[in-house]
Amino acid sequence: MKRILVTGGAGFLGSHLCDKLLSEGNEVLCADNLFTGRRRNIHHLLDNKNFEFLRHDVTLPLYVEVDQIYNLACPASPVHYQFDPVQTTKTSVLGAINMLGLAKRLKVRILQASTSEVYGDPEIHPQPESYKGSVSVTGPRACYDEGKRCAETLFFDYHRQQKLSIKVMRIFNTYGPRMHPSDGRVVSNFIVQALKGEDITIFGDGKQTRSFGYVSDLISGMHKLMNSREGFIGPVNIGNPVEFTMLELAENVLELTGSKSKLKFLPLPQDDPMQRKPNIDLAKKELGWEPKIQLKEGLKETIRYFDQVLKEGGY
Repeated sequence: MKRILVTGGAGFLGSHLCDKLLSEGNEVLCADNLFTGRRRNIHHLLDNKNFEFLRHDVTLPLYVEVDQIYNLACPASPVHYQFDPVQTTKTSVLGAINMLGLAKRLKVRILQASTSEVYGDPEIHPQPESYKGSVSVTGPRACYDEGKRCAETLFFDYHRQQKLSIKVMRIFNTYGPRMHPSDGRVVSNFIVQALKGEDITIFGDGKQTRSFGYVSDLISGMHKLMNSREGFIGPVNIGNPVEFTMLELAENVLELTGSKSKLKFLPLPQDDPMQRKPNIDLAKKELGWEPKIQLKEGLKETIRYFDQVLKEGGY
């Protein structure tokens, strides 16, 4: 049994990771400041004797005793990370420094949940880990993109300078139950709008593409990476390489919900990438990982979750 710290553990991905770690008999310390995380995501875990919730902001040092650290703390949707961009940058950078400092003191392995946003609006398609990105330093998304890039720098420097055992994972678009209904992401937007019978808002002409990975696949990849061989540190892309246009996604949501919602086209936001698709050859080779859940299958589960949330009156 390991005692494992999950920062951002009450969030969408973090709560699913807590489920996975507990199911294997570990003790889990879930740290979250509940800015975007929600108590309802971990409510089912509160009676578990191996689970502990700590309300904590990673921009402040944390003094605990653990055997592994998963650093997931950071708002991850544009609506949330642009609400307080300075705090977003602090969360990525100071959070990385504090968690790396903890890992160094304890001499334990630490995994950084990085992002495909480090690639910006990519000029190479699909994106391999070797691609250095095309990122705006001054744009409205930079607080997140550059914060995560700096966090990766810190992880690699701690590895080189302090011989720290690190793992760096670049997460591509992920969806599933426990997404925040108002996080502004395309999957949650489309589903909530369809269930409410509102217009489905599509930015641009709807021909821009995304690759959507289901949450259980993502958590499987994260767990495999944390427990991979010592010499493999990443970064490694974890995502689904099957591309869909925004129009195709909207059509799938309309079909699965039976909604009569109409499509409404709006201007494309600044610095919004036109394409995003992972090259996952490295994950296949090193982790024996590739996604299993197809889009329609995952959307059905996600729609079921949002339908229940809306019936209960939302968050």
